[in-house]
Amino acid sequence: MSRARRFFAGLLDPALGLALAVAYVALLLATNKDLGYARDEGFYFQAARSYEGWFSLLFDSPKAAFERANIDRFWVANSEHPAFVKSLFALSHHFLYAKWKLFAEEGTSFRFPGMALSGVAVAVTYLWGRRVSGRVAGLVAAVSLAMMPQVFYHSHLDCFDMPVAAMWLVTTYAYWRSISGGGWLWAIATGVLYGFLLNTKHNSWLLPPALIVHFVIARGEGFWRELRAGSVRAPLALVAMAVIGPVVFYLGWPWIWHETGKRLAAYVAFHTGHEYYNMEFLGRTYWKPPMPLGYAWVMTLATVPAITLLLFLIGLGASVKRGLTVRLRWLAERAGLAAAPGPLDRDLFSTELLWLGCILTSYAPWVSKGTPIFGGTKHWITAYPFLALFAAQGFVLAARALSGQRERVGKAALTAALAVAVTVAPVAIAIGAHPWGLAAYTPLVGGAPGGASLGLNRSFWGYSTGAVQGFLNERAPPNASVYVHDTAMQSWEQMAKDGRLRSDLRPAWSPAGATFALYHHEPHMLRVEYQVWVDYGTVAPAHVGTYDGVPVIWVYERPQR
Repeated sequence: MSRARRFFAGLLDPALGLALAVAYVALLLATNKDLGYARDEGFYFQAARSYEGWFSLLFDSPKAAFERANIDRFWVANSEHPAFVKSLFALSHHFLYAKWKLFAEEGTSFRFPGMALSGVAVAVTYLWGRRVSGRVAGLVAAVSLAMMPQVFYHSHLDCFDMPVAAMWLVTTYAYWRSISGGGWLWAIATGVLYGFLLNTKHNSWLLPPALIVHFVIARGEGFWRELRAGSVRAPLALVAMAVIGPVVFYLGWPWIWHETGKRLAAYVAFHTGHEYYNMEFLGRTYWKPPMPLGYAWVMTLATVPAITLLLFLIGLGASVKRGLTVRLRWLAERAGLAAAPGPLDRDLFSTELLWLGCILTSYAPWVSKGTPIFGGTKHWITAYPFLALFAAQGFVLAARALSGQRERVGKAALTAALAVAVTVAPVAIAIGAHPWGLAAYTPLVGGAPGGASLGLNRSFWGYSTGAVQGFLNERAPPNASVYVHDTAMQSWEQMAKDGRLRSDLRPAWSPAGATFALYHHEPHMLRVEYQVWVDYGTVAPAHVGTYDGVPVIWVYERPQR
């Protein structure tokens, strides 16, 4: 192959990864309009506007921007969370909305960085799957991740959950490249990326233990020999994470530039002692730890498409078998009974061990009896790219089993058909569930009706207001007041600014006196509905927002006297 052909061939996979990212972001933008703003988004809109004020000052008067009074003034907003993603929200709003007018809605400009990082996660999942399992398998991995219904929901949001999943994945990928012959540049990149991961969300604290355990196990007997000799050679990437990561984290969060120790301690204390939220699981509402040990696993089974889970289990099973074989060959080699595992076997064992470590580490907090209850699947969403990568391995095995001894052309056609077959259902489920993403349950538990019958949570954060905005706009008289229930006031105000809700509709803090009242269904909020019944003198809602026949949000209208 000529040098030119090799060059263009080398661009194919990066180009495919970029195309996947762009297509995913385009899909997210196209489905954004009717997805209401969740509670936390309202708080992050507010924080991003504050940070934008600091960036504007930085552009106009850099010296003043670095004065402590101005740093504290602008960065105190939402200081319980790191700054990287919220800074992207602020800069996106500043440039893409206010300056360049690329978005018609303010809210979309705030949401765009989260969408873009979700696209990055899809692209890197493809690239990693391509390197380990092949091009078609890489595509299966990317689509399987993108079309997990709750991943699709969270990918739209002005929040941290998909950004932290993306940054975890990208950092781990860079680490893998650095220990797979990529050299010192990938190691340095790992350190820099880990700094951004630290500055994204506190999930970042869990990654170093996963990588250290991976290093110890993957090194095998060599690690223990080095340890006994007192000369353990840690990967350069781990050193870079320890040295460069904290520096990048510090530089990217102006709030901690002053009183660093005190403010970092407050940040850690906030998350280790996080307030509790109510969460329904199997018909019972939990409001303080511990959650049942099966919570995370049952919710994964109920929300990840069954075909993706099946491929994951096939890939994981083959990986475990391969890992045991490698380990036995290591032991046999020590006893002089067999040759050591070959480099390809060792590399694949190391890669799959890394994926498994990231999955187990992401789920680990839910084994602890002290983990605060403050959400659902989003808290182990960092595991899902690696689940998709194992599913790609399962796809390869399934394709080999089906193709048998067919000719090359026949094998290619069958592999392509199988790829379509294993991704069409996840696509249908994710698109069909929109904009009810948190109420989406897979056919394995009977879909949304089955999830409701099992007593699984169907609403959270008040996001479903977007699904009834059309009814309110059409039905409400001029200047009507609406009790917003679980929707944050900032989120309601953003919907009005964006023209999703009529600007004359007035949000109310209480059902009393309001013309309309929203009720976002969660069992612990039934008292709110009772209050509406008493105040309105009716138990019949004027409108019910449903997904697949399951009520999710009620709209009550005060009867005319």
